[in-house]
Amino acid sequence: MIKSFFKSLALGCLVCFPLSSFAGEVFPDGTPIPDWFRQYETVNVAELGKSYKITDYGVENDSTIVQTSLIQAVIDKASQEGGGVICIPKGTFLSGSLFFKPRTHLYLEEGATLKGSDDISDFAVIDTRMEGQNLKYFAALVNAIRVDGFTVSGKGRINGNGLRFWKSFWLRRQVNPKCTNLEELRPRLVFISDSKDVQLSGVRFENSPFWTTHLYRCENVKLLNLHIFAPKAPVKAPSSDAIDIDVCRNVLVKGCYMSVNDDAIALKGGKGPWADQDKTNNGSNENIIIEDCVYGFCHSALTCGSESIHDRNVILRRIRIDDAQRLLWLKMRPDTPQKYEYILVEDIQGNVKSFLYTKPWTQFFDLKGRKDIPFSYSDHVTMRNISLTCDVVFDVQKAEDQYKLSNFTFENLDLKANKNPDIQTDCVENLVLKNVTINGTKLADRN
Repeated sequence: MIKSFFKSLALGCLVCFPLSSFAGEVFPDGTPIPDWFRQYETVNVAELGKSYKITDYGVENDSTIVQTSLIQAVIDKASQEGGGVICIPKGTFLSGSLFFKPRTHLYLEEGATLKGSDDISDFAVIDTRMEGQNLKYFAALVNAIRVDGFTVSGKGRINGNGLRFWKSFWLRRQVNPKCTNLEELRPRLVFISDSKDVQLSGVRFENSPFWTTHLYRCENVKLLNLHIFAPKAPVKAPSSDAIDIDVCRNVLVKGCYMSVNDDAIALKGGKGPWADQDKTNNGSNENIIIEDCVYGFCHSALTCGSESIHDRNVILRRIRIDDAQRLLWLKMRPDTPQKYEYILVEDIQGNVKSFLYTKPWTQFFDLKGRKDIPFSYSDHVTMRNISLTCDVVFDVQKAEDQYKLSNFTFENLDLKANKNPDIQTDCVENLVLKNVTINGTKLADRN
């Protein structure tokens, strides 16, 4: 059963399990998983209204001409006429930031490429969200802000054309090694905020200058059968996270391929010593399921942080992973109060460098005048039914003055550790081991 599942993933297929197999399923905290998570049919664009093919409205198939205003005019026309589907036909179309309106959608035909300009001046400066802060920054290539029901679909590509931005970033780091991401001006690929009932399906997202897909304050979002890529060589694509989930509720990531030069999926929600007091801009990620996906290179398959204050009910399951640095990364940021709880990682095969990685994250540490260090927690984390090769099993640092780790369960694990097989049981309060085998040796159960 497991072998046939991973063979299906290798063939690029979305595995559709019968609904009955989900009967009685619950989130890690015991609450039932809603039926919404079991419904993953991709959108039928024929049901979304009139099709507006951009070449019918003066947009040329020319990869050398920036045509932002002409493409935006098509979006605006569709919105004014009651909504519809903005269709990108076969060809390559160069653009800066585009803003979708209520009742508008994006569809990319097979062979179509919406390509981002590599000139930052082609991107609007807006009030937006970046790195756990609300500030003025550059819009993404594709933006949907307060667009309930928004969809991106098709077999085409959204190409961020990031090479020039990547080179510029690494040059700046040579001059100023402490420069932040925001100091090197570059756009994201897709930004969706304050929206409900969103679906992204089928499209290839590639070569983003910055984060690839950023969801902020959204609810009921499905990302299905996406192919998300940014290179680690010959030029690294810095901070090209595949999917950033930022203060969101009910998110399903299913049947996707992700290979980027940073975290594949990062849960965010705010940063700073009083981040948890800002109830308007910051908040929790709740009810997140990532399943039936294939990972190439990434810094981590699933990361909580570094800009995150609360993540609850997170499931990563039925995954094949190759060449990732970490399977689960809990970034414990000492200048931010954090709570990561009820996380389940199960049914995983492949190879990583670190099975579990939990250490203080001190990059750009800033208490902003606060005298004490906010205390953080990670609680009720379960990792089970996993067969992996790794370098280090338990890449965990004890930091009693900064955070507490409790109620971790390792169950049905078959791990090969090339460098360090040890599990430091004193790092976690109530660490449970059940049927754990490392390098062929079964560890004593611990309850």
